[in-house]
Amino acid sequence: MQHITDIFFDLDHTLWDFEKNSALTFKKILDKNNVPVDFERFLAVYVPVNLEYWRLFREEKISKKELRYQRLSKTFKAIEFDASDELINLLAAQYIENLSSFNHLFEYTEELLKNLQENYTLHIITNGFRDVQQRKIKASGISPYFEHIIDSESVDVKKPNPKIFHHALELANVAPENALMIGDSFEADILGALEVKMKVIQVDFDKKYNHLLCPIVHHLNEIEKFL
Repeated sequence: MQHITDIFFDLDHTLWDFEKNSALTFKKILDKNNVPVDFERFLAVYVPVNLEYWRLFREEKISKKELRYQRLSKTFKAIEFDASDELINLLAAQYIENLSSFNHLFEYTEELLKNLQENYTLHIITNGFRDVQQRKIKASGISPYFEHIIDSESVDVKKPNPKIFHHALELANVAPENALMIGDSFEADILGALEVKMKVIQVDFDKKYNHLLCPIVHHLNEIEKFL
């Protein structure tokens, strides 16, 4: 990829190990509140439920409040645990409060950012909530690598809406042909960035994708060979 000056990263599932940090957070708050569920079963149900509700949120079909409540409510119902609204709301709040207390990054994240920073200006475009994402980035120690952090709340639209990509390009003062988007979500990151003519690389740790729209990497240490 030639003529790239700016690289935009997704955060969750790309640099920040969301599933690992989320699991540790749930372990902490479920134990704290003495919620007697089979933890592994809870996680096995919650992970796909959460992804589905994030898709609905991304598509503007549910609110932030509904996302936070419904993903837990549906999980508890699926594992046949009778959770009160009070407990669900308490856990939803504690989850957000504690999520950034665990900050495992994917292997090679810091080395990659350090290497790229020498030749490119780095940014983040995230669909996550502003306050939570800011805490994650700061607590994980990667904040100094990024010039701009663009979140969906500040733009009032979510990836793959072209508006958030146009806003990011304008903020960075870079043309789309000189910009690269790196992310894990095929719909939000890859198709969204391609629509505005950015170059793209998909991160696919679980080897779920096989397409020819862009390079696909299975480890962050594979990215630099494309630059």
